[in-house]
Amino acid sequence: MIAQSRALAFATIRATFEDGAFAERAFRAGAEERGLVGRDRAQAQRLAYGAIQRRATLDAAIERLADRSTRLLDPPVLAALRLGLYELLFADGTPDHAAVDQAVELVKGTDAAHASGFVNAILRRATREREELRAALLADDSTPETAAVAHSAPLWLARMWWEELGAEAARTLLAAANQPAEVAMRVSRVAGEPIEASREALLARLAEAGVEARAAAGPWPLAPPEQIVVSSRLGEVVPALVAAGELTPQSRASAAVVEVLDPQPGEQVLDLCAGPGTKTGQIATRMENRGEVISVELDPARAEEVAGQARRLGLHNVTVIEADATKPGMAPGFDRILLDAPCSDLGTLASRPDARWRKTPRTIERLVEVQAAALRNAATRLRPGGTLVYSTCTISQRENEERVAALLIEAGSREVPELELDDLGALAPGLSAPAEPRALQIRPDRDRSTGFFIARFRRPG
Repeated sequence: MIAQSRALAFATIRATFEDGAFAERAFRAGAEERGLVGRDRAQAQRLAYGAIQRRATLDAAIERLADRSTRLLDPPVLAALRLGLYELLFADGTPDHAAVDQAVELVKGTDAAHASGFVNAILRRATREREELRAALLADDSTPETAAVAHSAPLWLARMWWEELGAEAARTLLAAANQPAEVAMRVSRVAGEPIEASREALLARLAEAGVEARAAAGPWPLAPPEQIVVSSRLGEVVPALVAAGELTPQSRASAAVVEVLDPQPGEQVLDLCAGPGTKTGQIATRMENRGEVISVELDPARAEEVAGQARRLGLHNVTVIEADATKPGMAPGFDRILLDAPCSDLGTLASRPDARWRKTPRTIERLVEVQAAALRNAATRLRPGGTLVYSTCTISQRENEERVAALLIEAGSREVPELELDDLGALAPGLSAPAEPRALQIRPDRDRSTGFFIARFRRPG
């Protein structure tokens, strides 16, 4: 019999690579359809996400063992081999016979059943040559080509990071993309209390429930007072606190963006490209529900998420507008503006198993046009003396440092007002962006959080 956890992992891998489905959505839908919960669901997720993340390494192993290109294999065969090899090479605690037999049975249930013997032969050979395979595929990451296989990344990405960050940083960054992401949460302020007091009270409640957590640590701005980091299982209490609006899942790097923005009570704040609303909620909470936050989101579903976040947190100073952040439409005069721009998401690879396979250099070039237009529009909405923060959750100089440089060149023209770039790097030297040290580049490998770029402009006034 095929274990339900492996059946779900197999279906998720196929949906991701054959149908172009998002792995997280395909997995969630499959788990609900099968009624999979608890340990079985956790095992299915570990297998599915692991095999999807490790596609490049697994495909190199398949081609080495089968002596043919993966492009020549039937899709069900390829999915079964990826799953079986992931278990054999990367999953601890799985008996070899179980990994092999289950992969064979999965293929037998598809229209490629005739290839079940081939799958059996390849996986049995892998059990015999496991250490040789690991040495050949994982031991060498000295070049972009070998690192792309060892750390399972698109070759274009390995080459780009090699060029922009240097070999050592590129290697550690690629390795970090396969490590579990840090679990961080934002604590909601209790009315009338300092945020630190609210945080400490909630940490005490978590400790009573057996959840290990601590206040966020790190150089400014990676230690916002409302952030905590959870280092144990979430149990039942954390999801309950999220549903009640007392906790919000948010990485320290994401929260650092609002720490740099520094919104104040009573101000007029514009949050462009606001979906799903995590930073909108943080901004409005920082403002103690006073003043106004205008949240702009083009996608109706994500705009509803922004509104839902505000309702969940009991915030009344948030107005959600469905509009294009690249187009004029709002009156100028905002005290602070956040443009957390659409980007290639290369700082989030650890938490999005299929993200690395969805991006290409063309993706970046297309996004650059959107980012540039949105930045120009944001600058024109800023009042004299106001603050504009530009952020992305990516590690790509085309989308980050080059966008800052381009806006500064345009500043003072008829289309863009005069702007000055704050020296954030002087406040947190260890986080300085490589090609623009006045901006910040947070990195998963070095800083143990999502990869975020942050730049802050001021309009003289």
